[in-house]
Amino acid sequence: MKINLSKLCLSALFCLVVPVAVHAEAQVEASPVRQGKPIDAVAVVVNNDVITQNELSDKLRATEAQLKAQGTPLPAHDVLEKQMLERMISDMLQLQFAAESGIRVDDSQLDAALSRIAEQNKFASLTEFRARLSKDGINFEQYREEIRNEMIFTRVREREIESKLTISDGEVDAYLANQAKIGNNKEEFHLAHILVVVPEQASADKIKASLERADLAYKQLQGGADFAQVAAGTSDAKDALKGGDLGWRAADRLPPAFMEILNKLKPGENTEVMRSTSGFHILKLIAKRSANAPVVITQTHARHILIKTSEIVPEADAKKRIMEIKQRIEAGADFAEQAKRYSEDGSAQQGGDLDWLSPGQTVGGFEEAMNKLKPNQIGLAQTQFGWHLIQVLERRDTDVSEQQKRQQARSAIGTFKSDELYQDWLRQLRDRAFIEYHNGTQG
Repeated sequence: MKINLSKLCLSALFCLVVPVAVHAEAQVEASPVRQGKPIDAVAVVVNNDVITQNELSDKLRATEAQLKAQGTPLPAHDVLEKQMLERMISDMLQLQFAAESGIRVDDSQLDAALSRIAEQNKFASLTEFRARLSKDGINFEQYREEIRNEMIFTRVREREIESKLTISDGEVDAYLANQAKIGNNKEEFHLAHILVVVPEQASADKIKASLERADLAYKQLQGGADFAQVAAGTSDAKDALKGGDLGWRAADRLPPAFMEILNKLKPGENTEVMRSTSGFHILKLIAKRSANAPVVITQTHARHILIKTSEIVPEADAKKRIMEIKQRIEAGADFAEQAKRYSEDGSAQQGGDLDWLSPGQTVGGFEEAMNKLKPNQIGLAQTQFGWHLIQVLERRDTDVSEQQKRQQARSAIGTFKSDELYQDWLRQLRDRAFIEYHNGTQG
């Protein structure tokens, strides 16, 4: 049995979902201890931290195992090493920023996330999940810290990007009008991509160098090279080591400029080099499918009370407070009045009313608990924000309305705007950093 680690939604309650996918198909083995092993050397200095050569080598071995498990041809070792080192630098910069900004994930929050992953993968307990990882050769403590880091990355992105993202009604109107013009807003595309980032305020020479990298990748593809292999060796995107695979994307979740070009491609073909604000792109159309059938969704009208957790209010205290509120409501207290008095969410003044919720509109832990409740039932849910007391008021099946279409358009616009802004933010973070390569490594 292969473990398919489910995606976590770790951003705000109402959010652009930023999935975090952790793959465990590749078995990662600890480096064997050998007699006469050379003293570890510094590969690169990143501000006040270092990445060592052994750390880089361990990551390379794990990545090569992952690529082999996926059936992806391996890029040249030096090319993959450079890609991996740049990824490690980016991750370290984000962790440094999080530490300086007070963004952290404590052990209880991490354990809750791991328990959700175990449950989503049909394990009876976290202990059973841990045993399975160990059987597959995966070091649990190392895996645990990787999940913690992914949660931190998500929180950094939510705070620095998603929380500041604005989408006007005019943008939504223009987007819907363009989709109607294209006429393919009911199609879905399975895509892979290569991104060569252009640094912010880059000089003409740097832009030229980035374009030359993208052009070289395109020439390799034209010569018959495997797309996943070229992506792993060239792309600056986070999914590069997955062969650049973006999965299935609805047409309305792609930039209109890209859609015009994709509509001209046949499955298996790739675009020429395209320019955007974040850099140079090459897209490959793997497959496409129709999604014209009417979409009927089940919406839930719910309300909630949130007691947040923090360094001042630990998990146990928050849970105790929410249980006391639950007991009062079960004894006859009015839910709305309790929400107005105690809830630490923006919905408090509305008695905790969240209006009609569509699937995917709330974080995973909240939605899972809500979906188990029948109308008028109340239940508890724990998320990264704290403890929620949820009451389901009613449910309905509805076709996608004009309002829903606008929300989907807003979400689609937010997705690619967020990606652009995130790449810009990462470039700025790197521009401000002190980075010094050692031992023959280079940027």
